[in-house]
Amino acid sequence: MGMQPDLAREITKIVETRTHQRLHELTVEVQCDSIVLRGVATTFHVKQLAQHGVLDLLPGMRIDNAIEVVR
Repeated sequence: MGMQPDLAREITKIVETRTHQRLHELTVEVQCDSIVLRGVATTFHVKQLAQHGVLDLLPGMRIDNAIEVVR
């Protein structure tokens, strides 16, 4: 369990870089079998960039992308 906060921080950093910080209120939950992304994006593209950032770091990991797209 000690690795989860470090992994969540690393994922957060990658997502912020990939989305050029266009994702607001980002939270990352590391669960035993998945990663949960939450936040607010202004476009679906930003939501996708966040998900692909996680997949590049953790290929094959299940991602629950709960990022809300608000225009």
